[in-house]
Amino acid sequence: MVQAYSNLMKEIAKGKFVYTGELEPEKTTDMTEVINDAKELAGYAVACNVTDNPKSCGYFSSLAASYIVQRDANMEAVYQLTCRDRNRLALISDLLGAGALGIKNVLALTGDHTMVGDNPASKPVFDLDSAQLTSLIKMMDQKEVDLAGNKIEHPPKLNVGVAANPNADPLEPELLKLERKAKVGADFVQTQVVFDIEKAKQFLKDASSYNVPLLIGIFPLKSYGIADFFNKNVPGCSVPTEILDKLKQLKENIQDKEERKRKTDELNVNYFTDFIRELKKTKGCRGVHVMAVGYASVTKQLIDRVGH
Repeated sequence: MVQAYSNLMKEIAKGKFVYTGELEPEKTTDMTEVINDAKELAGYAVACNVTDNPKSCGYFSSLAASYIVQRDANMEAVYQLTCRDRNRLALISDLLGAGALGIKNVLALTGDHTMVGDNPASKPVFDLDSAQLTSLIKMMDQKEVDLAGNKIEHPPKLNVGVAANPNADPLEPELLKLERKAKVGADFVQTQVVFDIEKAKQFLKDASSYNVPLLIGIFPLKSYGIADFFNKNVPGCSVPTEILDKLKQLKENIQDKEERKRKTDELNVNYFTDFIRELKKTKGCRGVHVMAVGYASVTKQLIDRVGH
């Protein structure tokens, strides 16, 4: 039985349908915007992911940001931790730090290659992958040792999540990777963005035997530009034509920014309300991870409309 340290895992253990949000510290020491977004989601999302150098860009520390979000916004953090930038010594240090700072969730990620980021000359590490990082976190918690068997005093108590991609083609290798993560102790799964409800339902069915709570990732789109970029640049995940066309029409036909924003919000809420309601009826779906950075208004409307 999973030991629930975090509010996120406690809510999942109670059988509730949960919502998690996403916060993205950027290349600045000013956390005001991130904190405000977290405050706006308080009472709606049970926890918010805090990204770790997303797209391999050098941003504000996810560990420091997770602590600040919990301290200043009273929002539980899901501390994202990638293997790309750290060897096992650094990973152990950061996990010990997370435990001391009161963080209760960590999302174990391998990470994108540095070549795709804003400092492409930087050397990637990849000493461990996400499954090995998951194993390390569980060893620190349950056996109170690190990967080399070194004793840990007062180990961090963390619920560990992992990622999965329902858009993978073929899907079988992705399922095998998820099975490996489940076997070493993953407590929950947050998937990459899915727009196709049938693809999400098939993934939930295929992954059901792993007995790990699954949260499906969704991505409300703030503008046609964001939707078009996402559609062209994210492999295996296409934005539905109906959404692209409608967003394009709003961009071309509505000049008033406030009116265009209102119509865009309405489009997202209508589309994803039906999507989430279908997920709630699907066996194995324990919640939704809303990857809408800086778009808390729509996240709140969705949760109000659908309910927990």
